[in-house]
Amino acid sequence: MTFMKLNLRAALLLGSLMIGASPALAEMVLHRGNSGEPQTLDQSQTSIDIEAFIVKDLYEGLTVYDADGKIVPGAAESWTVSDDGTVYTFKIRADAKWSDGSPVVAEDFIFSMRRVEDPKTAAGYANILYPIKNAEQINKGKLPVDQLGMKAVDDKTLEITLERPTPFFIELLSHQTALPINKASFEKNGADFVKPGKLVGNGAFKLAEHVPNDHLTVVKNENYWDAANVKLDKVIFYPIDDQAANVRRYEAGELDLVYNFSSDQIDRLRAANAKQVHVTPAAATYYYPFDTRTEPFNDVRVRRALSMAVDRDFLAKDIYNGTKLPVYSMVPPGLETYGEPAKPDFAGMSQLDREDKAVELMKEAGYGEGGKPLNIEIRYNTNPNHERVATAVADMWKKTFGANVTLMNLDISSHYAYLQEGGKFNVARAGWTADYADAENFLNLSVSSNKTFNYGHYENPEFDALMKKSYEERDPAARSKILHDAEALIMRDQPIAPLMNDANLWLVNDKVKGWGDNANNEHLSKYLSVE
Repeated sequence: MTFMKLNLRAALLLGSLMIGASPALAEMVLHRGNSGEPQTLDQSQTSIDIEAFIVKDLYEGLTVYDADGKIVPGAAESWTVSDDGTVYTFKIRADAKWSDGSPVVAEDFIFSMRRVEDPKTAAGYANILYPIKNAEQINKGKLPVDQLGMKAVDDKTLEITLERPTPFFIELLSHQTALPINKASFEKNGADFVKPGKLVGNGAFKLAEHVPNDHLTVVKNENYWDAANVKLDKVIFYPIDDQAANVRRYEAGELDLVYNFSSDQIDRLRAANAKQVHVTPAAATYYYPFDTRTEPFNDVRVRRALSMAVDRDFLAKDIYNGTKLPVYSMVPPGLETYGEPAKPDFAGMSQLDREDKAVELMKEAGYGEGGKPLNIEIRYNTNPNHERVATAVADMWKKTFGANVTLMNLDISSHYAYLQEGGKFNVARAGWTADYADAENFLNLSVSSNKTFNYGHYENPEFDALMKKSYEERDPAARSKILHDAEALIMRDQPIAPLMNDANLWLVNDKVKGWGDNANNEHLSKYLSVE
């Protein structure tokens, strides 16, 4: 009888201990609102931030950005640079492994980057690796892929030779295009290598489930070299491009993070909990490209007139509640290696004077009052803020020129796919966030050979020559002068109308720890936890 009482007491004690321990054993899950469905999880094909947020959780490059947006070692624990700045030697971590347990080796990066430069891959971002020796020639079909300037000294030592010194090369290697893929999985599964159950990554998480337009789930990768310091067990990305729905689900406690929300909600959200509203100035530009292949947008006078008639102060203050800044330059301010961006000659005019000059230019081109009718379609990706901007710009052009302006919107994936695949348009909404903190990253968008991101198909041999010269110039001051001269040409010709500098808008629940605001908008889930 005594023995049975002792056993019963022990069982009750064990049960109470298990109940007390259950919160500590509970799965730690982060729910991320991600603003849209990714077009792809293939590193060679990604181009927008909502894809980068996911693939950078699944794969790790040689370098990564930390929570504060500073570049730090990733899969490479260290590196050295030759005296002439053209040879980088990376030491890959001894304990770096793929999610299937196999070691990450130098050949993995060589295989992946050769694939990006292989013209058969048709990688939209192949040009980002052009600093590597022979990369551009390979991508243009002039050399075989085995001529790429990369060599495995041994399994854990990777040597990369550049065409010329590239000050931003370490930052560039954190871009998703430079992420490795698992050769064995790719050769076995082909295009399906990005699917759950087949994707083998080397990042802090691995892909568990992907239900398009509903959710994508990643779980902790137990084979990740720093798994001991990864606190989250699971991250669920929700591709919600309806910003109002995002905010509702956040306020209902269903989402811990929300990327992008309607700026007209800022005051209300701040009043409810100011600490949870994160508005961070970004190295990013909001702009309207013109399709220079079609009339009348092939006329520089028309493009300049349309750009001059846009009241950027109104867009930034009245539509975005001061969360963006009005700009007239493609390169955002604040880049240390560049300084003050180049501006068009009309930037210093008052808005009224700009409008008067714009009417003169438009009449000179034969459009507007007394001339040919001006029909314009503005395309934008579905988003209430973008709709408000497009509506406001349409009204400005109607009042200034008597233009007939219509609007067309598509979801974010379809919108950018249409532009990147060369679809014809009149005017389109676009945004560019720095891949690395250098003016070249913004100016390269207008190089004629950039078939993916030169949406308006602008061609100017003088501009192309200056950009080429900038790659060959090693003196920082001289290089900056060349880039300023190149930007001045774009601002003169207005193939794009820069409108505002962006801000990164996030809602971050108080229970999310490890968050860091940064202009690069880099937020790896490996640094986060949930209380």
